[in-house]
Amino acid sequence: MSAKGPSTKGVIAIIIGNMLEWFDFSIFAFMTPIISAVFFPVDPKIPGSEINSILATTAIFGAGFLMRPIGAIVLGLYGDKKGRKAALMLVMTLMGVSIALMTFAPTYTTVGMLAPLVILVARLLQGFSVGGEFGPSTALLIEAAPENRKGIYGSWQMTGQVGSFLLSAALGALLTAIFTKEQLVAGAWRLAFALGLVIAPIAVYIRKSLVETDEFQAILRARAASPTTDLGIAQDLRHNVHRLLLGCGLVTASTVSFWVAFAYLQTFASKTLQLPIHETFVVQTVSALMMLGLVPLSGFLSDRFNRKTILVLSLLGYVVVTYPLYAWLTAAPSVAKLWVVELTVCFFMAMFIGTYCTVFALLYPTRSRSTSLSLVNNLTVLVTGGFAQFIVTWLIKITGSPMAPAYYMLVGVALGFVATLFLRKEMIAAP
Repeated sequence: MSAKGPSTKGVIAIIIGNMLEWFDFSIFAFMTPIISAVFFPVDPKIPGSEINSILATTAIFGAGFLMRPIGAIVLGLYGDKKGRKAALMLVMTLMGVSIALMTFAPTYTTVGMLAPLVILVARLLQGFSVGGEFGPSTALLIEAAPENRKGIYGSWQMTGQVGSFLLSAALGALLTAIFTKEQLVAGAWRLAFALGLVIAPIAVYIRKSLVETDEFQAILRARAASPTTDLGIAQDLRHNVHRLLLGCGLVTASTVSFWVAFAYLQTFASKTLQLPIHETFVVQTVSALMMLGLVPLSGFLSDRFNRKTILVLSLLGYVVVTYPLYAWLTAAPSVAKLWVVELTVCFFMAMFIGTYCTVFALLYPTRSRSTSLSLVNNLTVLVTGGFAQFIVTWLIKITGSPMAPAYYMLVGVALGFVATLFLRKEMIAAP
């Protein structure tokens, strides 16, 4: 794969590997209502036991994000020094080990409190692994793209993530259609993680076809000629603090979209709004399918129109519709309303994330791009997304208001909107 003529097979390898990596990480969020019953059983004699079970499960989900900045630093630096391909191969191998732990984890009824400890270890390893995924894979896509197609290539990163959410939601819909909740709790839940265990070796095999880009190989040659070039990574991070902060704002908007507006949907709908879990999975599946088409469309448009304008309009629309839609939904919850809310919110989400990834990547120079992307993305996600589901659940509990997700989303999207306003054309011009 080269910057002048990227291999289609290589790009597909990045997309598929990225999708499988994020599937293994995100399936936990989609299965939260079932996992909570398996590892934190509800005691009907204790008031608030059900919401406490969800809180405990979302806390373990969030714990995976604690390791993401560490994985970002270690694997991001590895990707900037040894190559994007080497980092991505290591990332997928680590994810395979963690998903095996999840698949075969003992339940609370068999080993008591040891069971949550096992899945905690698995989540921490998953967090370390996925922390190194975003930077190298995004850098490779952007550096492989022709000058006039960096928008569409950057959108493939988010397309892969949306694809993982589609796979997770579709699998959840299938499992809840085939099995009763009792059967899922009894052991059928393992099928969701077993799929990730099966496809991890496939992803490793696919990624063997990757080749470093001309752009990054030029950096390697420069380092060989002058070893002090390695100091450029630290210099870039120190001298581009303003770009790092802008990146944090963009990632915040993306994060609250994924982990609250989308991944938290079925927990929110089934537990807070008391809507049927299977129908909620269907809503998620169709919404993800719609986004799968809109994200690359947004990337395509960003190669032809002003990228900043696309970001501004999508985030502005997001802010305008969120409060009234959620107020309408929570006033008298129904599946029909859920369809309207999720499809509308996901439209603006897709148009934003389809362009945002390219803009985010172009903020940083090639020699430190993998590290910068990994570090900014994972530190921001830790703060604004890792415990977002826990925080939203906690806010619903202490306030009694089902509007907590909308408030959290509005704050996050507003921060992204402000960051977008400060973007300058020269910041996001293709190198």
